Amino acid sequence: MSIPNKSDHVRPTIKNILVIGRGGRENALAWGLSKSKGVEKVLVAPGNGGTESIANCLCLDVAETNVEAINQNCKLHDIDLVVIGAEGPLSEGLADKLRQKGIIVFGPGKDGAQLEASKEWAKKLMNEEGIPTAKHWAVKNTEEAIAIIEKFNTPLVVKVDGLAGGKGVAIPENIDSTIKAVEDAFLGKFGIAGERVILEEMLSGPEVSIFALCDGNEMVILPPAQDHKRLKEGDQGPNTGGMGAYAPAPLIDDNELQKIKDLILIPTLKGLKNRGIDYRGVIYAGLMLTNEGPKVIEFNCRFGDPECQTLIPLLGIELAEVLQACALGQLKNSPKLSIRKECSACVVAAAEGYPEAPRKGDSIKINLELDPNISIQLFHAGTERNKSNQLLTSGGRVFSLVTQGASFDQAFAIAYESMKKIEFKGINYRRDIGYQVRKTISLESD
Repeated sequence: MSIPNKSDHVRPTIKNILVIGRGGRENALAWGLSKSKGVEKVLVAPGNGGTESIANCLCLDVAETNVEAINQNCKLHDIDLVVIGAEGPLSEGLADKLRQKGIIVFGPGKDGAQLEASKEWAKKLMNEEGIPTAKHWAVKNTEEAIAIIEKFNTPLVVKVDGLAGGKGVAIPENIDSTIKAVEDAFLGKFGIAGERVILEEMLSGPEVSIFALCDGNEMVILPPAQDHKRLKEGDQGPNTGGMGAYAPAPLIDDNELQKIKDLILIPTLKGLKNRGIDYRGVIYAGLMLTNEGPKVIEFNCRFGDPECQTLIPLLGIELAEVLQACALGQLKNSPKLSIRKECSACVVAAAEGYPEAPRKGDSIKINLELDPNISIQLFHAGTERNKSNQLLTSGGRVFSLVTQGASFDQAFAIAYESMKKIEFKGINYRRDIGYQVRKTISLESD
């Protein structure tokens, strides 16, 4: 979809922003945007139990896909910029529908969101543009998959083609478990997301998340981050949406980041343009740093969760202006986004039973006193308030506790000490987040 540019010299003033989503990522975006230059009010639709604990932030009781209600509220509240947080509304074309109503939106259209909504589509783009990625095979049924598995006689990564909330990937240890993962997908474990399956060769090496803010032609690269997908310490247990993160990931320096931009990000944006896609939003490249160089594991069309939570506190007061410039195709004329030179740590507190069947409805007690001299942020995700304004758990990942320090050891020490002051039944969190950059780690339960 072609999006008309506004004047190359004059951008509208940003006073009121609407963030679309309900999770920890959207809570962090609302927090960061509320601190941006000139911003007076941030609305979040539908938001969560912690939205209104952020100064100048309010919840809107509006579903993420209710275009008419979102449009009406944009007019009612004089919204200057809409930021769409989650992949679901993006893949369903929410950005297109709002732009058709004259609303300024940060987030790709339905065509660009295919980067995440279809792994097969993303793989074709990578192959055609020469972007390094794992060898892969798209299959339509179990029989096709078994034939490929038997041909190579080795375990393969199994990914459902569509959106599965970060949980549609299996990394089997043997051939039998590879076949079982394929069978589960085609039997409907992930709904329509699993109607097609991608088999991939196993890659080895550290993983890193790279985020580019794009205006269709130009981009700004954020500090690299590292996520922790597995549920349990030692990177064991099932895949989750993410149990913690840290930034900036020191395994990527400025020179290597520039190489990744040249090798992967610029060709990706070029490939999108070649397909007539005016991509205005985040390109999230999940990479593995192999012995042969960086290779793309996956692309996402939005900020990562929980990487967003650990990155936002490092970004300066220019954030809202930069996102608006991306939405308008004017990144060249936007102010430079300043980055704090600190280490940021994020630990996720999950509910009992996550990721398969998380408990909900448990009372939450927060005894955390925020010290203005210590950088601590508590970003709500799976929380809600009942009619008595009592805070309750309402999802798998309940909080992201984020801290900054002069070193990762300091930042994580503050994070884990602070986590002791949050209570709800069955609280679960990994005690080894950031093991790659910490000197000492205690895995004892508190």
